[in-house]
Amino acid sequence: MVYPLVLTCISLSLSPQGPGMGDFSYVGIDAILEQMRRKAMKQGFELNIMVVGQSGLGKSTLMNTLFKSKVSRKSVQATSQEKIPKTIHIKSVSHDIEEKGVRMKLTVIDTPGFGDQINNDNCWQPIMKFINAQYEQYLQEEININRKKRIPDSRVHCCIYFIPPTGHCLRPLDVEFMRRLSKVVNIVPVIAKADTLTLEERDFFKQKIREELRANGIDVYPQKEFDEDAEDRMINDKIREMIPFAVVGSDQEYQVNGRRLLGRKTKWGTIEVENIAHCEFAYLRDLLIRTHMENIKDITSSIHYEVYRVRRLNENNTAVAHSPAHRLP
Repeated sequence: MVYPLVLTCISLSLSPQGPGMGDFSYVGIDAILEQMRRKAMKQGFELNIMVVGQSGLGKSTLMNTLFKSKVSRKSVQATSQEKIPKTIHIKSVSHDIEEKGVRMKLTVIDTPGFGDQINNDNCWQPIMKFINAQYEQYLQEEININRKKRIPDSRVHCCIYFIPPTGHCLRPLDVEFMRRLSKVVNIVPVIAKADTLTLEERDFFKQKIREELRANGIDVYPQKEFDEDAEDRMINDKIREMIPFAVVGSDQEYQVNGRRLLGRKTKWGTIEVENIAHCEFAYLRDLLIRTHMENIKDITSSIHYEVYRVRRLNENNTAVAHSPAHRLP
């Protein structure tokens, strides 16, 4: 009878001095969050953003403004001037960004040449082909017998589509692109260079665009069908009421009331990029980085990629079933 008592004493003396010490109802499940945080911090994060729009709409500047770094394609080129390509040449630039110990591999995918031609028929096809090629690359890695422990993710998580600030309505090119691409990638439309519009023109234009998106059955991010609960629906409804975001990009700093701010200098004053009274850049940044980044990646993986994966596997099964080797004699 002595030994069990001794063993019991030893086991008690080795028990962890955790927050539940003395509380027999405490298990320690809340420590899972800390375990996940440590693992995520070690692995780092990945985000792949595609920017699409005509030349001169400020795509490169906006990306530099979003991440407060030189992350755009033009930022890493030797020359600042670039001829308009005769066809769409999709180019990717990857950067490792670190902030407060959090590492993220950011890939910016640019589409120079989109919408710049006289005849823009089927100009979305190279972009669609590129997106599907990334899905195919991921799928081939996934179905390997000896697949990697962590598959490199080159899938396009989000496509920012730049709408020219005409103030009237969407062009047929805008409608056709978003209608086709919204089925394969998360699309976030923005009104580029919104400072060229008055506040009244901007509100009218935004309302007109939302009406045309509904009329053409274009489902941009965040999609209503993927709201998980009432709280998500309430938050996302507010975002949907603001889409498309009217944005202004600038990587130049100016002194405003004793503070250094990102903005654009005009003869009427300084347009403050992060001031919600001037433009909606802050809302776009919060959506892409601070509140919905993981959700955007989840929808890419569980919805868009899954649709592609199922279709490709069905095609393969059909091809195998109709091959001569599998026909009955």
